[in-house]
Amino acid sequence: MTAETTKPERRSETPEQASDLKKVRLWDPALRIFHWLLVICVAAAWGLAEFGPDIMTLHFYFGYAICVLLVFRLIWGFVGPKAARFSHFIYGPQSLFSYLGKIFRREPSYWPGHNPLGALAAFALLGILTAQAATGLMSDPDDFINVGPLASYVGYETATWASDMHHIFATLLQIIVIVHVLAIVFYKVWKHENLVTPMITGWKWVKKTNKG
Repeated sequence: MTAETTKPERRSETPEQASDLKKVRLWDPALRIFHWLLVICVAAAWGLAEFGPDIMTLHFYFGYAICVLLVFRLIWGFVGPKAARFSHFIYGPQSLFSYLGKIFRREPSYWPGHNPLGALAAFALLGILTAQAATGLMSDPDDFINVGPLASYVGYETATWASDMHHIFATLLQIIVIVHVLAIVFYKVWKHENLVTPMITGWKWVKKTNKG
């Protein structure tokens, strides 16, 4: 087996010992607070919808909170620090396929921000959440109780359609959340990379030569 085809070995040195790594303050406090508030609000809204009372006032309140958080993330994606800006994690097909080709290497990627695969997941999650919130605001499930605040403005047919789509987007959201959690476990167990701690502390080890 030639040197070109030899499987890369796992790093034996710690991040502190590696000369090609640096520890940076990657995720700003506002983004980290947004992330964990979104986790809480989405989990609470889902739990109330599945197991809560028939009158879903609290579900609506958490939905409103999600709307506020999404508006903040939209603004922060343009005016926030570099790692939080949408322009920082927009990648082309070449970057995506290059990253996918290395995904099963048993070593951390040390990527400075969202990697190309994580970026796709982030945009998908934000898009589905936005659609979920919008349809919730317009929905009318025909129970005359849990009617969205915008239902009367869009007409009965649109409100009924929004209610149906709200359930569909809820299922899609559950799928992408499960994939997100499985990805975190995969990175921790297989690639020995902890993605949760940086979202708590803000600090992350990154490669000096990566996009950053």
